[in-house]
Amino acid sequence: MLKEKSRSEYGIRVRRKQTIHAIMAVILVGLLISSGILVFIGWRNRLGNEKKELTKLWEEGSFEEIFELSLAQLETQPMDYFLLTLHGFSAYQLAVAQINSYDIQAYIDACIWSLRKALLCKEGPGDLRVHYVLGKAYYYKGAAYADMAVKFLEAAKEGNYSARDLPEYLGLAYAAVHDYRNSVAAFSLALAPGGEGMDKDAEAPSDLLLLSIARSYWALEEADTARAYLVRCVETSRDSNILVTARLLLGEIYSKSGDVPGAEAQYLAILKEGGENAEAHFQLGELYAAGGDPTRARAEWRRAVRIDPAHGPARTRLNM
Repeated sequence: MLKEKSRSEYGIRVRRKQTIHAIMAVILVGLLISSGILVFIGWRNRLGNEKKELTKLWEEGSFEEIFELSLAQLETQPMDYFLLTLHGFSAYQLAVAQINSYDIQAYIDACIWSLRKALLCKEGPGDLRVHYVLGKAYYYKGAAYADMAVKFLEAAKEGNYSARDLPEYLGLAYAAVHDYRNSVAAFSLALAPGGEGMDKDAEAPSDLLLLSIARSYWALEEADTARAYLVRCVETSRDSNILVTARLLLGEIYSKSGDVPGAEAQYLAILKEGGENAEAHFQLGELYAAGGDPTRARAEWRRAVRIDPAHGPARTRLNM
């Protein structure tokens, strides 16, 4: 009897302990779940606040602060689409504000890295601004990347993304890959008020755009059209470097069409407006040599070498 009673009491104690352990386990699991929910809610709220702060900074134009904050947050959230796009966009804005070419390329590389990674996070085309900024970033990366610039700018264009400078960058990118037909087509859109990617009240085309269009038409051997854009560029530009480039190309066009006085006038205008220029003197020498005046030609080539001792064509002419 005693043995049976002790066994019964032992069993009751065991069951009681098991029940207590089970209850404690349930309570512990409940606490863990509750704390996990609270941590998740806190993390989500903190993330939401961080994104709101970044959005506010973007509206204020604080691109350097956005660049640093988004980079820090990407260390714990490396595939967050919002952070990647904002980091890439801020990198591009910082790149175009730089003067030093090394700094420009460093920010351009950061932009491309971030936005290419952002594209991996989205199915389908995603935000067309990503393609648009990527295209411009690849254009600034250099001529070796112009095909990538064309690829992403075309993707933005085909998605009907509207940006005033998209056709201009597309034209420049096509010109860099020597596709001058598509370059001219894109530039035509850039020039058309109310056309694709342009507002009805768009400003007059820039002198750089006019020069770029002229170069594409000259590459297509459409001299008359190229000349018309260059004349327009010379009439409107206030940039001395662009004026020199435009006049040199105009002189080449006039010379090859047999208009020697027209070519001479362009080279002399360069020297009058901007001072000594080795290439202008060299081209004057070429005109005088072709016209049967070797003495005058050699005088111009000597001036070219004095201005630029490394001017190979002028040195070659003098050694003949």
